[in-house]
Amino acid sequence: MADFDYDVLVIGSGPGGYVAAIRAAQLGLKTACAESRETLGGTCLNVGCIPSKALLHASELFEEAHGGTLAKWGVKVEGLSLDLDAMQGQRKDAVKGLTGGIEFLFKKNKVDWLKGRASFTAADTVEVAGKSYRAKNIVIATGSSVTPLPGVEIDNKAILDSTGALELAKVPGHLVVIGGGVIGLELGSVWKRLGAKVTVVEYLDQILPGMDGEVRKEANKILKKQGLEFRLSTKVTSAKATGTGVTLTVEPAAGGAAETIDADVVLVAIGRRPNTEGLALDKAGLATNKRGQIEIDHDFATSVPGIWAIGDVVPGPMLAHKAEDEGIAVAENIAGLTGIVNHDVIPSVVYTMPEIAAVGLTEEQAKEKGEIKVGKFPMLANSRAKTNKETDGFVKVIADAKTDRVLGVHIIASVAGTMIAQAAQAMEFGATSEDIAYTCHAHPTHSEAVKEAAMAVLGKPIHI
Repeated sequence: MADFDYDVLVIGSGPGGYVAAIRAAQLGLKTACAESRETLGGTCLNVGCIPSKALLHASELFEEAHGGTLAKWGVKVEGLSLDLDAMQGQRKDAVKGLTGGIEFLFKKNKVDWLKGRASFTAADTVEVAGKSYRAKNIVIATGSSVTPLPGVEIDNKAILDSTGALELAKVPGHLVVIGGGVIGLELGSVWKRLGAKVTVVEYLDQILPGMDGEVRKEANKILKKQGLEFRLSTKVTSAKATGTGVTLTVEPAAGGAAETIDADVVLVAIGRRPNTEGLALDKAGLATNKRGQIEIDHDFATSVPGIWAIGDVVPGPMLAHKAEDEGIAVAENIAGLTGIVNHDVIPSVVYTMPEIAAVGLTEEQAKEKGEIKVGKFPMLANSRAKTNKETDGFVKVIADAKTDRVLGVHIIASVAGTMIAQAAQAMEFGATSEDIAYTCHAHPTHSEAVKEAAMAVLGKPIHI
């Protein structure tokens, strides 16, 4: 039988794939990564996490000036106007810099980029751009794509997916977002700040499915105060482009009379599904589960020896940092080391303003497992947040009533995404709420609210 071309061949160069390829190469394995896009980085760097954060940041700056926040601080702006082309240019620059950075890292670590879409021809062989490659280990890291909605056809002109919503050439008069999850709220926030009317239509009775119930309610209240309109417990049955806009037909989720909503553009953001089509998994002896995911064991190995899978194509939260950690772990497992990811401590962040972040169990989940103690501290009582006039939100720490071990932390604050790292690290080390409460936090910082929430678990917060 012919020799192997590679020790490791990774399919997909998103956060999971490119990290797996680099780590495998660092461990001395001859490595290649197949990618069909013209640039590396997958959805996250090209049309997801990175460009959306660029627009979120830019729109926040615009709103601070346009909404009068800067004027309150004594920074008066004359003749303010929006240059959307320049704003979009900054988004493109961010993407170009970071995707180019991965290409540099591939060259530095001697990872071969196989340009083209990969598909299996056997359990140890894939075809890329008409050429066959055989590898001892193949890692599937093909990510996910937008879940379609029956009755709604995306054209990325009037009816958009998340990629189309990033690339709008002008601010729409009325944007309707179908789906009150992370992507819909983030992109809805961008265009609301830039002047659009934004209506979010959510099938469930509250936004942010899967998050802590108290956090969901507070987020709804805050975003509503900012001007987002919510239509909860509402089902979209169709959306038709009219030439001048889009007409949506909606009805109560529980059933009832239908009505129409007119919009300039519509964003479909009801979730994502694993990218497995076109891989010819059957030729490798693999099949997907009912959710279209590839099942794996604790080491990220599939049912076929030598084939591994990570990221959005496997069960678990579809998060870039989860995929990255899995990429490192799978490479180390292939190299004979011990690669582990603690899936109980995966933080998640919603990059609205304020940010919403969580790690571990929600209060509802924790109560199902046993008796708990909960400590809360409002950002209104945090000196740095109050000084910065960023008082929306709170920190919530959930601990086991008997052992005091921290089970979950939930934060709504302007820098919640940064603050949650402390909570994740504490939980990784098995910290109790008392451990956090008796750790000295710098003053004045937003993170003092984490300390105070932990002190509240013990019934002794200082500043409330």
